[in-house]
Amino acid sequence: MKHLTITIIGGGIAGLCTALALQNRGIRAEVFEASPKLEPVGAGLGLGANAMLAFKELGIYDDVVRIGRSLPSFTLYDHLGKRISHTSFDPHDTIGSFTIHRASLHELLLSRLDPAQIHLGKRVVKYNPGDFSVGLTFDDGSTHLTNYLIVADGIHSTVRQALLPASLPRYSGYTCWRAVIDNRTLGVEHSSETWGPKGRIGLVPLPDDQLYWFICINARQGALKHYGVKELFDQLGHYHAPIPEVLAATEDRHLIHNDIIDLKPLDQFAFGRTVLIGDAAHATTPNMGQGACQAIEDAVVLGQCVEKLTDTEEAFRLFEQRRLSRTRWIVDTSWRLGKAAQLENGLLIGLRNAALRCLPPSVNKRQLEKLKVVDFMDQH
Repeated sequence: MKHLTITIIGGGIAGLCTALALQNRGIRAEVFEASPKLEPVGAGLGLGANAMLAFKELGIYDDVVRIGRSLPSFTLYDHLGKRISHTSFDPHDTIGSFTIHRASLHELLLSRLDPAQIHLGKRVVKYNPGDFSVGLTFDDGSTHLTNYLIVADGIHSTVRQALLPASLPRYSGYTCWRAVIDNRTLGVEHSSETWGPKGRIGLVPLPDDQLYWFICINARQGALKHYGVKELFDQLGHYHAPIPEVLAATEDRHLIHNDIIDLKPLDQFAFGRTVLIGDAAHATTPNMGQGACQAIEDAVVLGQCVEKLTDTEEAFRLFEQRRLSRTRWIVDTSWRLGKAAQLENGLLIGLRNAALRCLPPSVNKRQLEKLKVVDFMDQH
């Protein structure tokens, strides 16, 4: 391994966590990021038990706990404020429901890496795999040759599209607005989602008296990109408190808007000297809060595979073997959950809510446990 080079394209959570996982094993990976500045896109970030366990493996668990926030519960409401379901968490257990600002996590990961190994303004425009190396050409005309390539450049990955031209992002049918606002006056303490006929809204308290919220509304792709806070208030302002107050406390400058897309599950992540990870491999809708969590899992598992096997191509194949099934389950389950959450028909909404209210707590507990059971210790 000492005489071989490993390159990561993508300086997001997947890429930086993987660089850290390799660094912990004495392997330095060069990271090439398309953006000229490392400015994380997004707002609040939910970290499930699986992500927190992964941070233990990466050696940054205590740092994440210090800059994040553990949540006591999660409640699902209808638009009138009637409770549909409720899950309580142990407030002293950080291996549970945890939140952090995405920028804070990004800064923490960067602080653990050598700035010299991160190269900005390097967008891949050409991918040239060979028998003994992989060649990359960037949009600034520069080139880079590496023995092995880890592809962590997101759902619109140039390399994935070169390898799998038919694998294109698919639109979920709903679009999303996010914001982080001051929570001192609002005083929201508990995480919740409200599912109603005009859309759904989630509220997530963050550290430092901040509140992260998101709204998802059914629409044709790109049709509502002009929406600001006024239009969102017109749509959801009649929902139960504190939703009107939250929207009233938000300004247009706080908004981040994205159509929600994912990738139909792939059958292959490893391609000889190249491996796909994170959103480049298994981008998911956010309905289970698992997009970043699965990227963090990828980093830990890939680090283990590379450490275990002297043949890096074989390590990439082992990574694929260990990750395909779990990530497929996440993507498929999240897709189905989104369809249920975005119902607009009053009769179907009533049936859905009644069914969810009848579910025993053990069903939700089993789902949480399935997320928590991660293949970190399985060395095959």
